[in-house]
Amino acid sequence: MGLHWIDILILIVYMTGMLFIGFYLSKKASKNLKEYFLGGNKIKWYFLGLSNASGMFDISGAMWTVTILFIYGVKSAWIPWLWPVWNQIFVMVFLAAWMRRSNTLTGAEWISFRFGETRGGRWSHIIVVIFATISVIGFIAYFVEGIGKFATQFLPWNLSTTLLGVLPLSSAQVYAIIIIGITTIYTLKGGIYSVVSTEVMQFAIMTISCIIIAIIALNRVSHEQVLAVVPEGWGSLIPERKLSLDWSGLFPELTNKISSDGYEMFTLLLGLMIFKGIFASLAGPVPSYDMQRILSAKTPSEAVKMSGLTIVVLYLPRYLMIAGLTVLALAYLVPEMRTMGADLDFEIILPWAIQEFVPVGLKGLLLAGLLAAFMGTFAAFINSAPAYLVNDLYKKYLKSNASNKTLINYSYASGILLVLIGLGFGLFAGSLNEMTLWISASLYGGYAAANVLKWIWWRFNGIGYFAGMLGGLVASMTVPPIARIYYPKLIDIHIFPFILLISLICCISFALLSKPDDMELLKRFYKQTKPWGFWKPVIVNIREEYPAFMPNLKFKNDVFNILVGMTWQMSMVVLPMYLLAGFRQEAVISSVVLLLTTIILKKTWYDKLSQIDKETKITSTQTEKMKS
Repeated sequence: MGLHWIDILILIVYMTGMLFIGFYLSKKASKNLKEYFLGGNKIKWYFLGLSNASGMFDISGAMWTVTILFIYGVKSAWIPWLWPVWNQIFVMVFLAAWMRRSNTLTGAEWISFRFGETRGGRWSHIIVVIFATISVIGFIAYFVEGIGKFATQFLPWNLSTTLLGVLPLSSAQVYAIIIIGITTIYTLKGGIYSVVSTEVMQFAIMTISCIIIAIIALNRVSHEQVLAVVPEGWGSLIPERKLSLDWSGLFPELTNKISSDGYEMFTLLLGLMIFKGIFASLAGPVPSYDMQRILSAKTPSEAVKMSGLTIVVLYLPRYLMIAGLTVLALAYLVPEMRTMGADLDFEIILPWAIQEFVPVGLKGLLLAGLLAAFMGTFAAFINSAPAYLVNDLYKKYLKSNASNKTLINYSYASGILLVLIGLGFGLFAGSLNEMTLWISASLYGGYAAANVLKWIWWRFNGIGYFAGMLGGLVASMTVPPIARIYYPKLIDIHIFPFILLISLICCISFALLSKPDDMELLKRFYKQTKPWGFWKPVIVNIREEYPAFMPNLKFKNDVFNILVGMTWQMSMVVLPMYLLAGFRQEAVISSVVLLLTTIILKKTWYDKLSQIDKETKITSTQTEKMKS
């Protein structure tokens, strides 16, 4: 496979443009850390929302999603609940407002806001920096695997080499290193200004690309063509106790793929995903680019609107592309894929379909869009990660009076260091599915317990948080390999409850065995953040000083909006699948569900956003009085 010179020229122009933007914005970003990492809280919420969506639209994820839609059909809409994808609904409904009220620079700084500067608070602060660093390295490794495979399907040069005469590098690995290098340069130079500016441009390119693919699929693939090559039940969304998709007569290799993925017991898998999803979503975003966008918003209500916009602009365009490429592959590529037998790598379906069906010129634009998806996601991580090392370690514990120039230079150096370590891990990674499962299930399993309790339980202190996070991190790296010695077919989501339980035991036991946090600290946190949960002793203390103080009573309304929001998001996922595969009745039903849930959310969520800033203003005034 190769590219026409016109398509290559489009890619070169795109790459050059990204570098130019990074260097052009470097002066504006280098004023101080707040400008570099948060844009001085001056960036419009809709730009942040488009940037956030662009950051979540990555090539590795798209390749994986095309693969699971090809194999599992419409039921594949449930499988991304592994992350879970609906954590954005929790953020949109209430978590974005809670986080933005902190007025902090990073997730680790937020932990100091919650637990203070006591011994437990400092330990909690450090463990969040460690978790953020490990998760960023994991994601970089995940990106390396995806972008390398993608690039080799199109770019004509064989770049295989041996590094330092010792380490052999495949062409895919070299392409990954080059693309990651370019992304790292423009991201580090321009900070969040560069990231947001390029991601808004990248989002426009990606959206155009998605629409082009959808139009091509609508014109070239009929419902009958899809039905001729898929097993019965491929178009059904309803989950089954045991997956009944029978590919044995049509594509026998897929039967082995389903078995190796570990998704056969589908309702068990779905139950575990919902169980895990509630904890992971309530815990809030991990300390990475999503949290950075929330903290960058001007006000809490704008952080909430930004999170809602992210969902709208991400799912419909993304799944138009995913569904379009999948039905094209089903209709035209299955015979050729069968000839590859056991050598077939299902993760190349996406680039293969692009190579076959997209014309010259449009192919270059589409590839620029997909490279933009990768570069946007990667850039978002590279922008968020150095903040933890520079602001939360170096500045906080080593040199608090360091100049802005020194801090920015250290941000460059730490970003490069993290990229190099992530590249090292990525060059030896397994499949995208393995990386996805480890990041979404095991690593996040160690994060969930401590970060749920920090919101909802007043007695949870810094010592408990540190112990829970440390126990979860250790468990996420040791329990899966030990468990597979005895049960080789276990996948990470099956192990999630055990990791969560270990972390939860550490959280509660160490919190109860140590002193509670200072009541004045808890009062300031609760008044400024106003989460719901088990805060009665704190509320009683606040009311002694402010009898008219009203706690957060929105729990029932938030739960209702979450359930409606999950249905709303799911309709945006399945509508493009049904539309492009020709399931017209199901597409109409999905459209009606999307319309109804949008109307409900308008009344129960969007129309009430103005109250958030009013509450924040009142709370800020009272908090300042408490401080004085």
